[in-house]
Amino acid sequence: TLWMELTSNNELKLRFESTTDKKTVVNLTNHSYFNLSGISGDVLDHELQIFADAITPTGPGQIPTGEVKSVVGTAFDFQTPKNLGAQLVALGEGFDHNYVTKRANSSELKKIAVVKHPESGRVMSVYSTAPGVQLYTANHVRNFAGADGKTYQPHWALCLEPEAWPDSPNKPSFPSTSLAPGEKYVHEIVYVFDTED
Repeated sequence: TLWMELTSNNELKLRFESTTDKKTVVNLTNHSYFNLSGISGDVLDHELQIFADAITPTGPGQIPTGEVKSVVGTAFDFQTPKNLGAQLVALGEGFDHNYVTKRANSSELKKIAVVKHPESGRVMSVYSTAPGVQLYTANHVRNFAGADGKTYQPHWALCLEPEAWPDSPNKPSFPSTSLAPGEKYVHEIVYVFDTED
């Protein structure tokens, strides 16, 4: 079940819940694309901060290797606010990576990211109870017929997808995504929209 609520405080709240009658794997998220400029172009002028000190690197097929790797000194480091375009150039490709926001599952609703568009002053803060967040910079969006007659291209949006670490069922050292009968899966995500003074 998914509940969505838009509050008078400019919050978009999502709550995923699930139960099961047989042991299974559950990992639900939201894959919305965001562009705080009003889609006037790409998001490379956006400023991004992710409250994570590590990623789960991937190998062939973008499957995690099982490592948890520090972001310090790399293009993946958004622990302090960074210009997204500069980091993307330093990486040499688009982002599609899982950031470690928690080392274990918990019900704590934690602030995991802040996105700013300096020119407009728009700010989006992201909160989640999940142990990770996938950063995706719309690398494969090409010639997509979008709103207002615009044609979207690569990097015209970004996604921050709070979720469990990818491939967790095959990585015993990762926080579990297993759900058993009698248990309830709950994942909360909150997007808060604001402007800078």
